[in-house]
Amino acid sequence: MDKTTTRILTLGTRPSRLARWQTDHVIHLLQTAWPGLECRVEIFETHGDRVIDRPLPEIGGKGVFTEELEAALRCEAIDLAVHSLKDLPIEMAPGLALPAICARGEARDVLISSRAQSIETLPAGARVGTSSLRRSAQLLALRPDLVILPLRGNIDTRLRKALQGEYDAIVLAAAGLLRLGEGDEITQYLPFEVMLPAPGQAALAVQSRAEDAETLKIVAAIDDPATRNAVTAERAFLKALGGGCSAPVAAYASPHGQSLSLTGLVASLDGKQLIRVNGEGQDPEALGAALGMQALGQGAGEILA
Repeated sequence: MDKTTTRILTLGTRPSRLARWQTDHVIHLLQTAWPGLECRVEIFETHGDRVIDRPLPEIGGKGVFTEELEAALRCEAIDLAVHSLKDLPIEMAPGLALPAICARGEARDVLISSRAQSIETLPAGARVGTSSLRRSAQLLALRPDLVILPLRGNIDTRLRKALQGEYDAIVLAAAGLLRLGEGDEITQYLPFEVMLPAPGQAALAVQSRAEDAETLKIVAAIDDPATRNAVTAERAFLKALGGGCSAPVAAYASPHGQSLSLTGLVASLDGKQLIRVNGEGQDPEALGAALGMQALGQGAGEILA
């Protein structure tokens, strides 16, 4: 296949402004790689989009934002699904593949507050919004006095709740805010030492049918090997722990010379127990698995149980 194609690809996406941005970004990358490629978009509302009055861990965690899109792929209603990688279950759905993991955005979490300039300067007993067990555990590890309150809804809804004073602060992923041009609302970028991100955070995954060879070849052109290596290590760490997308587990990997550096974290829900492990290696799967086993050896299994 040369670098032009007359193929028309149908991409599935969730209805939120961020999901639409992510899908449009993938289309831009594909059409840059393959001039003449036509793309159309189908919108799918997932279980996670419909149920917004309960924290994610209560409504299923794994697959809550992906199952409807994966079903549409399997029945050939769409050719590709675009996901935030951190939402994808560790085990790939049967018959599906990830031909591209796009170059990663800003992986840090951020604080948004009209009351303080940092987590450290929030008033005692401040109300902080997040529905992520990973974020709440790390917040409480730093500031046990904070009152953690559930926070659901799309980015626009969450920002409004923070800026109108329903919360003293909220914590969100930087990548989503930056992609939507909302970077000015960020109060503080949280360093990895304070808030380690979810495995795969800020990376976009493009999913297709495993037997669709032509589509696999088209999409492979936008894969970013450095990002794939990093998130593979992070997800291998999570897999070794037996954790799901909603577990209080964090991991971040980055290139370090010819190898990969990985930090993993397991936290108790109250933030009183933190297990942090670090390592380097050239095989992402092996590195993630080794650090996962190291964390289990330090008591991570008991914390997660």
